Amino acid sequence: MKSLFDKSSRESLIQRMQKLDAQTPPKWGKFNSGQMLAHLSDSLRMAQGKLSVAPRISPLRIWPINSLIIYWMPFPKGAPTAPELISRPAGSIDQERTDLAGLIDEFSTRSSQTDWPEHPAFGRLNAQDWSVLAYKHIDHHLTQFGV
Repeated sequence: MKSLFDKSSRESLIQRMQKLDAQTPPKWGKFNSGQMLAHLSDSLRMAQGKLSVAPRISPLRIWPINSLIIYWMPFPKGAPTAPELISRPAGSIDQERTDLAGLIDEFSTRSSQTDWPEHPAFGRLNAQDWSVLAYKHIDHHLTQFGV
């Protein structure tokens, strides 16, 4: 399964990010390419405990529902997101791309970490859950922009 702990999966995501520019249009949704990259960076900051996001009461927090969604189901288009992950203005596309690539690399060094923060929708996750979820989230948004 693809995850941010897998080097070839990370490299593929970063190569795909390089194809984006400020004018790349989305196939769906409201983000522009810079906002999407900023959202993904903030999601990885949240995963690493650098950005606090309020938890939601959700059936997605219950196993096996959370595992089913993380490991087997595709991400839905237009799913709601935490306000904290869409609130900051995006920088330049080059800066956002550089920031996200750095956060992906930093995330990849944490495979042995055991003190992962709770996900606001999925609840308590282990390292592998976070890594697969983060990969799928990034892949979903790159696909949103056709890269």
